Amino acid sequence: MVIADRYELDDLPLGQGGMGAVYGGHDKHLDRKIAVKFLRLPGGPDEELERRFIREARILARLDHPGAPVLYDFGTHEQRLFQVMQFIDGVTVADVVSEHGPLPVAWAAAIAAQACAVLSAAHALAICHRDLKPTNLMLCPDGTVKVLDFGLAILREAGGAQFTRTGQILGTPAYMAPEQIKRGVAGPRSDLYALGCVLHEMLTGRQLFTGTTDYVVFERQVKERPPPVPGVPPALAELIEALLEKEPERRPADADTLYQLLQTFAVDLPALPGFLDPGPAPGRMYARVVGRVPG
Repeated sequence: MVIADRYELDDLPLGQGGMGAVYGGHDKHLDRKIAVKFLRLPGGPDEELERRFIREARILARLDHPGAPVLYDFGTHEQRLFQVMQFIDGVTVADVVSEHGPLPVAWAAAIAAQACAVLSAAHALAICHRDLKPTNLMLCPDGTVKVLDFGLAILREAGGAQFTRTGQILGTPAYMAPEQIKRGVAGPRSDLYALGCVLHEMLTGRQLFTGTTDYVVFERQVKERPPPVPGVPPALAELIEALLEKEPERRPADADTLYQLLQTFAVDLPALPGFLDPGPAPGRMYARVVGRVPG
Protein backbone atom coordinates (compact mmCIF):
# COMPACT_ATOMS: atom_id res chain seq x y z
CA MET A 1 0.00 0.00 0.00
CA VAL A 2 1.18 3.51 -0.86
CA ILE A 3 -0.14 6.53 0.99
CA ALA A 4 0.29 10.23 0.23
CA ASP A 5 1.84 9.20 -3.11
CA ARG A 6 5.20 8.57 -1.42
CA TYR A 7 5.08 6.22 1.60
CA GLU A 8 5.19 2.56 0.61
CA LEU A 9 4.12 0.38 3.56
CA ASP A 10 4.98 -3.20 4.45
CA ASP A 11 2.13 -5.71 4.33
CA LEU A 12 2.20 -6.64 8.03
CA PRO A 13 2.32 -4.28 11.01
CA LEU A 14 5.37 -4.08 13.26
CA GLY A 15 3.08 -3.84 16.26
CA GLN A 16 -0.32 -2.77 17.49
CA GLY A 17 -1.42 -0.81 20.54
CA GLY A 18 -4.55 0.64 22.05
CA MET A 19 -4.69 3.54 19.60
CA GLY A 20 -3.16 2.24 16.43
CA ALA A 21 -1.01 -0.05 14.35
CA VAL A 22 2.56 0.74 13.28
CA TYR A 23 3.91 -0.32 9.89
CA GLY A 24 7.41 -0.25 8.54
CA GLY A 25 7.77 1.44 5.19
CA HIS A 26 9.84 3.36 2.68
CA ASP A 27 9.72 7.04 1.77
CA LYS A 28 10.09 6.95 -2.02
CA HIS A 29 10.83 10.68 -2.27
CA LEU A 30 13.70 10.75 0.23
CA ASP A 31 14.75 7.09 -0.11
CA ARG A 32 14.72 6.28 3.59
CA LYS A 33 13.11 3.79 5.94
CA ILE A 34 10.17 5.07 7.97
CA ALA A 35 7.51 3.95 10.43
CA VAL A 36 3.86 4.84 9.87
CA LYS A 37 1.32 4.79 12.67
CA PHE A 38 -2.36 4.57 11.74
CA LEU A 39 -5.14 5.47 14.13
CA ARG A 40 -7.17 2.33 14.73
CA LEU A 41 -10.94 2.84 15.06
CA PRO A 42 -12.48 -0.63 15.37
CA GLY A 43 -15.86 0.72 16.49
CA GLY A 44 -16.17 3.52 13.94
CA PRO A 45 -15.35 7.23 14.34
CA ASP A 46 -14.20 8.23 17.84
CA GLU A 47 -13.60 11.93 18.45
CA GLU A 48 -11.70 11.35 21.70
CA LEU A 49 -9.22 8.93 20.07
CA GLU A 50 -8.77 11.29 17.15
CA ARG A 51 -8.01 14.17 19.54
CA ARG A 52 -5.43 12.04 21.35
CA PHE A 53 -3.80 10.99 18.07
CA ILE A 54 -3.55 14.60 16.89
CA ARG A 55 -2.23 15.66 20.30
CA GLU A 56 0.43 12.93 20.15
CA ALA A 57 1.59 14.24 16.76
CA ARG A 58 1.81 17.80 18.07
CA ILE A 59 3.72 16.64 21.15
CA LEU A 60 6.25 14.74 19.03
CA ALA A 61 6.63 17.79 16.79
CA ARG A 62 7.49 19.90 19.86
CA LEU A 63 9.69 17.35 21.64
CA ASP A 64 13.07 17.89 20.03
CA HIS A 65 15.22 15.31 21.80
CA PRO A 66 17.45 12.47 20.50
CA GLY A 67 15.72 10.08 22.89
CA ALA A 68 12.32 10.56 21.23
CA PRO A 69 11.31 9.56 17.68
CA VAL A 70 11.21 12.30 15.05
CA LEU A 71 7.84 13.06 13.46
CA TYR A 72 8.24 13.56 9.71
CA ASP A 73 4.67 13.96 8.48
CA PHE A 74 1.00 13.77 9.45
CA GLY A 75 -2.11 13.33 7.34
CA THR A 76 -5.18 11.32 6.40
CA HIS A 77 -5.48 8.29 4.14
CA GLU A 78 -8.95 6.95 3.30
CA GLN A 79 -10.36 8.85 6.32
CA ARG A 80 -7.75 7.35 8.67
CA LEU A 81 -5.26 9.60 10.42
CA PHE A 82 -1.61 8.64 10.16
CA GLN A 83 1.78 9.75 11.49
CA VAL A 84 5.05 9.23 9.61
CA MET A 85 7.95 8.81 12.00
CA GLN A 86 11.62 7.97 12.21
CA PHE A 87 12.15 4.22 12.03
CA ILE A 88 13.76 3.05 15.28
CA ASP A 89 16.01 0.02 14.96
CA GLY A 90 16.23 -1.79 18.28
CA VAL A 91 14.53 -4.05 20.79
CA THR A 92 12.14 -3.11 23.56
CA VAL A 93 13.34 -3.24 27.14
CA ALA A 94 10.53 -5.74 27.75
CA ASP A 95 12.13 -8.08 25.22
CA VAL A 96 15.61 -7.50 26.66
CA VAL A 97 14.43 -8.49 30.14
CA SER A 98 12.46 -11.44 28.76
CA GLU A 99 15.52 -12.82 26.95
CA HIS A 100 18.30 -11.73 29.32
CA GLY A 101 16.58 -11.93 32.71
CA PRO A 102 17.52 -9.38 35.39
CA LEU A 103 19.84 -6.75 33.93
CA PRO A 104 23.16 -5.70 35.45
CA VAL A 105 22.79 -2.73 37.78
CA ALA A 106 24.83 -0.52 35.45
CA TRP A 107 22.59 -1.20 32.46
CA ALA A 108 19.34 -0.85 34.39
CA ALA A 109 20.56 2.53 35.68
CA ALA A 110 21.80 3.60 32.24
CA ILE A 111 18.48 2.79 30.58
CA ALA A 112 16.51 4.54 33.32
CA ALA A 113 18.82 7.58 33.22
CA GLN A 114 18.34 7.96 29.46
CA ALA A 115 14.57 7.75 29.94
CA CYS A 116 14.96 10.46 32.59
CA ALA A 117 16.67 12.73 30.08
CA VAL A 118 13.66 12.43 27.75
CA LEU A 119 11.23 12.97 30.62
CA SER A 120 13.18 16.06 31.65
CA ALA A 121 12.72 17.52 28.16
CA ALA A 122 9.04 16.55 28.08
CA HIS A 123 8.26 17.91 31.54
CA ALA A 124 9.97 21.19 30.65
CA LEU A 125 7.40 21.50 27.84
CA ALA A 126 4.54 20.69 30.26
CA ILE A 127 4.15 17.20 28.76
CA CYS A 128 3.43 14.16 30.93
CA HIS A 129 3.93 10.77 29.24
CA ARG A 130 1.51 8.78 31.44
CA ASP A 131 2.32 5.40 29.91
CA LEU A 132 6.00 4.74 30.53
CA LYS A 133 6.65 0.98 30.51
CA PRO A 134 9.21 -1.55 29.18
CA THR A 135 7.41 -1.96 25.84
CA ASN A 136 7.66 1.82 25.30
CA LEU A 137 11.42 1.93 25.85
CA MET A 138 13.58 0.85 22.91
CA LEU A 139 17.23 -0.14 23.35
CA CYS A 140 19.10 0.57 20.11
CA PRO A 141 22.21 -1.28 18.90
CA ASP A 142 24.45 1.67 19.84
CA GLY A 143 23.24 1.57 23.45
CA THR A 144 20.93 4.57 23.23
CA VAL A 145 17.36 4.43 24.50
CA LYS A 146 14.28 5.85 22.79
CA VAL A 147 11.05 6.66 24.64
CA LEU A 148 8.11 5.69 22.42
CA ASP A 149 4.34 6.06 22.28
CA PHE A 150 3.15 9.43 23.51
CA GLY A 151 -0.45 8.43 22.70
CA LEU A 152 -1.58 8.96 26.31
CA ALA A 153 0.63 11.98 26.91
CA ILE A 154 -1.14 15.09 28.05
CA LEU A 155 -0.25 18.77 28.27
CA ARG A 156 -0.48 20.53 31.61
CA GLU A 157 -3.57 22.68 31.86
CA ALA A 158 -2.96 26.42 31.74
CA GLY A 159 -2.19 27.77 35.21
CA GLY A 160 -2.43 24.31 36.79
CA ALA A 161 0.16 22.38 38.74
CA GLN A 162 -1.13 18.98 37.63
CA PHE A 163 -1.74 17.21 34.34
CA THR A 164 -5.38 16.18 34.67
CA ARG A 165 -7.87 13.87 33.08
CA THR A 166 -10.37 13.59 35.90
CA GLY A 167 -12.77 10.64 35.86
CA GLN A 168 -10.68 8.44 33.59
CA ILE A 169 -8.06 5.85 34.41
CA LEU A 170 -5.69 5.95 31.45
CA GLY A 171 -2.49 3.96 31.32
CA THR A 172 -1.16 0.47 31.96
CA PRO A 173 -2.13 -0.81 35.44
CA ALA A 174 1.26 -2.37 36.25
CA TYR A 175 3.01 1.00 35.81
CA MET A 176 0.38 3.49 37.00
CA ALA A 177 1.02 5.74 39.96
CA PRO A 178 -1.46 5.59 42.85
CA GLU A 179 -2.68 9.15 42.20
CA GLN A 180 -3.60 8.19 38.63
CA ILE A 181 -5.65 5.30 39.95
CA LYS A 182 -7.29 7.06 42.90
CA ARG A 183 -7.89 10.54 41.52
CA GLY A 184 -7.40 10.31 37.75
CA VAL A 185 -4.63 12.91 37.85
CA ALA A 186 -0.99 12.68 36.79
CA GLY A 187 2.04 14.92 37.12
CA PRO A 188 5.75 14.64 36.39
CA ARG A 189 6.25 12.54 39.52
CA SER A 190 3.70 10.05 38.17
CA ASP A 191 6.11 9.40 35.29
CA LEU A 192 8.88 8.91 37.86
CA TYR A 193 6.76 6.32 39.67
CA ALA A 194 6.27 4.45 36.39
CA LEU A 195 10.02 4.58 35.78
CA GLY A 196 10.51 3.16 39.28
CA CYS A 197 8.30 0.20 38.33
CA VAL A 198 10.37 -0.29 35.17
CA LEU A 199 13.65 -0.06 37.10
CA HIS A 200 12.41 -2.62 39.64
CA GLU A 201 11.42 -4.94 36.78
CA MET A 202 14.76 -4.57 35.00
CA LEU A 203 16.62 -5.54 38.18
CA THR A 204 14.39 -8.45 39.21
CA GLY A 205 13.33 -9.79 35.82
CA ARG A 206 9.65 -9.72 36.74
CA GLN A 207 6.79 -7.26 36.86
CA LEU A 208 6.40 -5.52 40.20
CA PHE A 209 2.63 -5.76 40.75
CA THR A 210 0.56 -8.36 38.93
CA GLY A 211 -2.94 -9.76 39.34
CA THR A 212 -5.73 -11.68 37.66
CA THR A 213 -7.63 -8.47 36.88
CA ASP A 214 -6.82 -4.79 36.45
CA TYR A 215 -8.71 -4.10 39.67
CA VAL A 216 -6.38 -6.41 41.63
CA VAL A 217 -3.34 -4.63 40.19
CA PHE A 218 -4.86 -1.23 41.01
CA GLU A 219 -5.40 -2.33 44.62
CA ARG A 220 -1.81 -3.51 44.92
CA GLN A 221 -0.43 -0.30 43.39
CA VAL A 222 -2.37 1.81 45.86
CA LYS A 223 -1.94 -0.25 49.05
CA GLU A 224 1.10 -2.57 48.89
CA ARG A 225 4.69 -1.70 49.62
CA PRO A 226 7.03 -2.94 46.87
CA PRO A 227 9.31 -5.82 47.80
CA PRO A 228 12.99 -4.83 48.05
CA VAL A 229 15.31 -5.57 45.14
CA PRO A 230 17.93 -8.08 46.29
CA GLY A 231 21.62 -7.76 45.48
CA VAL A 232 21.77 -4.08 44.56
CA PRO A 233 23.77 -1.31 46.29
CA PRO A 234 21.91 0.03 49.35
CA ALA A 235 21.77 3.54 47.86
CA LEU A 236 20.05 2.21 44.73
CA ALA A 237 17.60 0.19 46.84
CA GLU A 238 16.74 3.39 48.74
CA LEU A 239 16.28 5.29 45.48
CA ILE A 240 13.88 2.67 44.10
CA GLU A 241 11.94 2.75 47.35
CA ALA A 242 11.68 6.55 47.08
CA LEU A 243 10.51 6.34 43.45
CA LEU A 244 7.75 3.94 44.49
CA GLU A 245 6.39 6.04 47.33
CA LYS A 246 2.59 6.15 47.25
CA GLU A 247 2.48 9.94 47.76
CA PRO A 248 4.00 11.98 44.89
CA GLU A 249 5.65 14.56 47.18
CA ARG A 250 7.78 11.84 48.78
CA ARG A 251 9.36 10.84 45.45
CA PRO A 252 12.44 12.54 43.94
CA ALA A 253 11.74 16.17 43.10
CA ASP A 254 11.98 15.86 39.32
CA ALA A 255 13.53 13.98 36.40
CA ASP A 256 16.71 16.10 36.58
CA THR A 257 17.29 15.07 40.19
CA LEU A 258 16.62 11.42 39.41
CA TYR A 259 18.99 11.54 36.43
CA GLN A 260 21.83 12.78 38.64
CA LEU A 261 21.18 10.03 41.20
CA LEU A 262 21.05 7.28 38.55
CA GLN A 263 24.28 8.42 36.90
CA THR A 264 26.34 7.19 39.85
CA PHE A 265 25.26 3.61 39.11
CA ALA A 266 25.54 3.76 35.30
CA VAL A 267 29.29 3.09 35.20
CA ASP A 268 31.47 0.30 33.78
CA LEU A 269 28.65 -1.04 31.63
CA PRO A 270 29.25 -4.69 30.72
CA ALA A 271 28.65 -6.14 27.27
CA LEU A 272 25.12 -7.16 26.32
CA PRO A 273 25.79 -9.73 23.57
CA GLY A 274 22.99 -10.00 21.04
CA PHE A 275 21.57 -6.58 21.83
CA LEU A 276 24.38 -4.13 21.13
CA ASP A 277 26.76 -3.67 18.20
CA PRO A 278 30.42 -3.99 19.16
CA GLY A 279 32.82 -1.18 18.40
CA PRO A 280 32.45 2.60 18.23
CA ALA A 281 29.13 4.17 17.34
CA PRO A 282 28.79 7.68 15.85
CA GLY A 283 26.07 8.59 18.35
CA ARG A 284 28.25 7.66 21.32
CA MET A 285 31.23 9.49 19.80
CA TYR A 286 29.14 12.64 19.51
CA ALA A 287 27.67 12.34 23.01
CA ARG A 288 31.07 11.72 24.58
CA VAL A 289 32.40 15.05 23.34
CA VAL A 290 29.21 16.94 24.17
CA GLY A 291 29.50 15.55 27.71
CA ARG A 292 32.77 17.42 28.12
CA VAL A 293 31.21 20.81 27.38
CA PRO A 294 30.83 22.81 30.62
CA GLY A 295 27.19 22.98 31.67
